[in-house]
Amino acid sequence: MMIKIENLSKRFGEKIAVKNLSLEIKKGEIFAFLGPNGAGKTTTIKSLVGLLQPTSGKLTVCGYDMVSQTIEAKKCLAYVPDQPYLYDKLTGREFIKFVGAMHGIDEKEMNREVERLIDLFELKDYVDELTENYSHGMKQRVVFSSALIHKPQVLIVDEPMVGLDPRSAVIVKNIFQEQAKTGAVFMSTHSLDVAEQTATRIGIFNRGELIVLGTLAELREKLQREARLEEIFLELTAEEEEKEEEEVAVE
Repeated sequence: MMIKIENLSKRFGEKIAVKNLSLEIKKGEIFAFLGPNGAGKTTTIKSLVGLLQPTSGKLTVCGYDMVSQTIEAKKCLAYVPDQPYLYDKLTGREFIKFVGAMHGIDEKEMNREVERLIDLFELKDYVDELTENYSHGMKQRVVFSSALIHKPQVLIVDEPMVGLDPRSAVIVKNIFQEQAKTGAVFMSTHSLDVAEQTATRIGIFNRGELIVLGTLAELREKLQREARLEEIFLELTAEEEEKEEEEVAVE
């Protein structure tokens, strides 16, 4: 099992951001984690990568507990956040190599891998310039490169296509397919077309809870009609909003 989430809950004071989430992601999956703003997706991801401690529940990545075996768990994953953070006074190449060094990669092997990633993401024209001069899309390409330098088993991405031009977006989609051959991808996105094109399984999250889980075909079956993912998403989240309003009215 690549990712196993068991009864995860996360509170911030009185606010419950994630409520009793249980989910398993297997090898070979590209999992799309969808939901409206404020649903709890980013809180879930930050807990999954060890940036937040869960209030309760258990998270394991590649069989390692994220709380008690944090270092081992983090070694087998890579995280690409929604905002690309780089060190402005490093070049793109220096940043990628810095991340590789933190993972303890042999210098000769790292140099080969850096060159491969530079070619893959077409970074050659600017990889030796300071990152402070990069556009958002350029930064995003470098962040993806640094995330893949240690060949992670699990790739976790939050809004992967933000700022990417169409060509870069195609490269990232292809990387997802390659990653799934040996591991898994956990993707949070508002780009429903991307999820529809790439995901092998989809989970829709709303108000801190997983409201539906399945393949696109299974989600269509739930609506009992052929529909685009956008239609499915809007209809199911609207139903949840109506239920919430009815419950409040009864109280």
